Amino acid sequence: MIEYDQIKQQLKSYSEKLKNLKQALKYEQNAATVKELQERSLAPDFWNDAKESGAVMQRLNAAKAINQKYDELNSLYNDTLDLIDLASAEDDESFLDEIKSDTEKFVQTLESLSLQTLLNGEYDHNSALLTFHSGEGGTEAQDWCQMLVRMYTRWGERHGFKVSTLDFLDGEEAGLKSCVLEVEGLNAYGYLRGENGVHRLVRISPFNAAGKRQTSFASVEVMPEIEDDDSIEIREEDLKVDTYRSGGAGGQHVNKTESAVRITHIPTGVVVACQNERSQHQNREVAMKMLRSRLAEIKEREHLDKIDGIKGVQLKNGFGSAIRSYVFMPYTLAKDTRTGAENGNIDAVMDGDIDVFINAYLIAKSRGEI
Repeated sequence: MIEYDQIKQQLKSYSEKLKNLKQALKYEQNAATVKELQERSLAPDFWNDAKESGAVMQRLNAAKAINQKYDELNSLYNDTLDLIDLASAEDDESFLDEIKSDTEKFVQTLESLSLQTLLNGEYDHNSALLTFHSGEGGTEAQDWCQMLVRMYTRWGERHGFKVSTLDFLDGEEAGLKSCVLEVEGLNAYGYLRGENGVHRLVRISPFNAAGKRQTSFASVEVMPEIEDDDSIEIREEDLKVDTYRSGGAGGQHVNKTESAVRITHIPTGVVVACQNERSQHQNREVAMKMLRSRLAEIKEREHLDKIDGIKGVQLKNGFGSAIRSYVFMPYTLAKDTRTGAENGNIDAVMDGDIDVFINAYLIAKSRGEI
């Protein structure tokens, strides 16, 4: 069949890219790492140091996962070509839909893994901490802040990341004044780092009695989650720890005990808080993790060539500073001011369909365009 021949030629056109991807993913290096770390994990005293063994297993699983994804992609490529040859030889049209579906899956996966090779920053493989703040726009901005929190939560869920709310401050009438999300998983920070900045909303505000179109703003700060850094010394005498009752949902336990924790690092003035966990001890552990990440970022400010890769440029949370606009009225469009990437399906965007913006940023960044 002519259609089978066309699909085969389409697949074969990706042969060189598939070969180059293997090298870009450092396949052989990862295989050597897996072998080395597996041998280390068999040592009798391997599990004696929980912290060290945990770090080794994390590296082992990450290297295995990358190579496994490539192996699955390569198998899909070869299996699809074999199926095309079989169906073509027997002139059997019943395989056409399956072959088209597998070819589409191959192309999409190839592009996704190719983007992953752009995640080569120092902290790109880490989990991420997202801090949201409502900006200019009053109650409308606080509602917008909550909408953004939901958007990134849905994005994380779509991609298999674990998303948790670590802290939040409710708005006066609706929405959120601020919120901290933890997005756990390999490459979470690498994918989300370009989302750092001010986000602009234009719509008919439900909080405007006159029914007029209103513009409001909310900022998103993206930080890598750093479990530990030997160069960051945190002394107990430098910490001011406050406890308070958690707000929002959570039942009687949450509302009646002072389980929430706020930690102030006195020398720098950095403040972090967590109220998501049930116990004060758990909240303190999470808050300390957040503090380490922020102090590591402050330390990196001494090296100006690295700071942008960690926190990005901090901008005014209002007019003239937006990295992206989300317009609900008089038309629907989400457009990135840096890359020009856009999506007219605003409902899909607010439901977490933001890969077009993330991918465009990574590509533009790799080309030195931004």
